[in-house]
Amino acid sequence: MIELLQQLNHWHWLALGLALLCFEVLGTAGYCLWLGISALVVGLLLTLLPLGWQMQWMSFASFSMITTWLWWRYQTGKDQKDEQTTTLNKRSQSLIGQFTVLDTDFPIGKGRIKLGDTSWSAMTEHNLAAGTTVEVYKVEGIVLYIRVKK
Repeated sequence: MIELLQQLNHWHWLALGLALLCFEVLGTAGYCLWLGISALVVGLLLTLLPLGWQMQWMSFASFSMITTWLWWRYQTGKDQKDEQTTTLNKRSQSLIGQFTVLDTDFPIGKGRIKLGDTSWSAMTEHNLAAGTTVEVYKVEGIVLYIRVKK
């Protein structure tokens, strides 16, 4: 077994890297991508420097851990950013900042407004006349808070 490991050259690492990248195409969700890239880096490094088989495997393990850790850090930061900025499936939150014209007079307190293709419960602190352009500035649950457009 040791003799087999001692015979590894850069072609073996390049072939392993390409094989892992091919497995990635089959749908391993990124697991083989970084291992394949690490194997290719070891193959390229081996073309420049003569390394023993122990150092080759240590380099492969190190590169694999570094690349997967970097990808994990990038992905978790991206997921947190997407989570904070998305209003997908939060329809009421996506209404903040939208304008509409009132169809009827709106008394102080709670009433209903038509925004888009839906009628919403709304609250205001002032009497508003029909034809006034209002802005949604806050949402609590399914109640929109509106004010006169500035």
